[in-house]
Amino acid sequence: MASSHIVGPRLVALGSALLLGLSATPALAGPTDRGVAAPTVEEQRLERAVPQEILRRSGFDAVAPAFARALDRAHSYGQAERIVVRHGQALWKRAVDRVQGRGPRGGDLSRGDDRPLYWARLGMTRELRTWQPKGCGLDAQRRARLLRKLEVSSRGQDAVRYPAGHGKRMKRVLLTGFDPFTLDRDVRISNPSGATALALDGTVVRTAAGPVRIETVTFPVRWTDFADGAVERALRRQLPRVDLFTTVSQGRVGKFDIERTNGAWRGGFGDNENLSSTGTVPVADPGSQPQWTTTTLPYKDIVAASTGRFRVYDNTAVTEIPAGGSTPVDRPGGPTPGSTARQGGGGDYLSNEIAYRATLLRDRLGLRDRLPGGHVHTPVLQFGAGNTDPASGSVTDPEFVRNRLDIVKQTRRIVVAAVSAGARP
Repeated sequence: MASSHIVGPRLVALGSALLLGLSATPALAGPTDRGVAAPTVEEQRLERAVPQEILRRSGFDAVAPAFARALDRAHSYGQAERIVVRHGQALWKRAVDRVQGRGPRGGDLSRGDDRPLYWARLGMTRELRTWQPKGCGLDAQRRARLLRKLEVSSRGQDAVRYPAGHGKRMKRVLLTGFDPFTLDRDVRISNPSGATALALDGTVVRTAAGPVRIETVTFPVRWTDFADGAVERALRRQLPRVDLFTTVSQGRVGKFDIERTNGAWRGGFGDNENLSSTGTVPVADPGSQPQWTTTTLPYKDIVAASTGRFRVYDNTAVTEIPAGGSTPVDRPGGPTPGSTARQGGGGDYLSNEIAYRATLLRDRLGLRDRLPGGHVHTPVLQFGAGNTDPASGSVTDPEFVRNRLDIVKQTRRIVVAAVSAGARP
């Protein structure tokens, strides 16, 4: 998802008002304040044939209608909130179970596919955005709060669980993924980072450092959610509890990159709502905001390990405006002192931004010296050679499935290599 090598990367600001306390079961708003909004650009893509086929061929086509029926039974805000969280959590669990081989397959689409979760969630958010409770309305503020709860619960962000205990305990890893993106270019697109998150969530792997529990969450490809603090809300409680974290996104064709440096700059490439944002990454306490953050993943060990068929690179390149200068300069070896960021190793899109935000949070929590963490860019998930036309191509093919499986397996091995590096003398 790096815009320096673009390969396949709301719109009302939710604001601090969403954090206001609400009584347990308040009545819904009065009939004159309905707060109904039109479907977003992202939700409107649901009407296309490909999303409908993906939902049908995975059995996820019934998710949004079932959610809508449940909403219609709500007669208070508290009831609506419980329905939203329950259905969001159920969607995440269903997607994880399907990818990991549990429960019904639901159709002929391969189990490892991340796209049913994405399109089913959008069906749910569209239902919630346009829902009109019987006999009364729902004001915009509370509707936005419900939408946030649906995002959190359907992305696994409230379901991270690690075994209790310390000392010789099972080590803990947190991994993040993204939704599909650049869907107006090819609506069939999948995101291997999202597929990896579903495949690894709740799994235990064996490493040289002992058993490791991997928990995962996913994030939207939307500038506004990031500016609103979605990353920090999801990760702030988790980072002090884990032994290693990695944010993951789709990057270059045929290559894995371990991104050495992340930059505090948004380059403006359109997100999944077709919105652009250019400027310094907006974070809390901007006065203490650095231009650059760096990985603490053991990149040398990862690059040296035999992890799979794709080559893994230690990517040190950035683009900067040198101190005292005004023109961006490419720096293959990393930033120079006093420079201003224009691209991190992972570019200037949301993959760079999640890496920047996660590592800045790591540092602000005082964890830099003890917590390995950074960003991994996966190869682009490509269709087979004869299936490259978005207008006439199939939503899947054998090479597409093989590529996804190989990327997921190699990402898992990269995690194992990273954790194992800490066990070496």
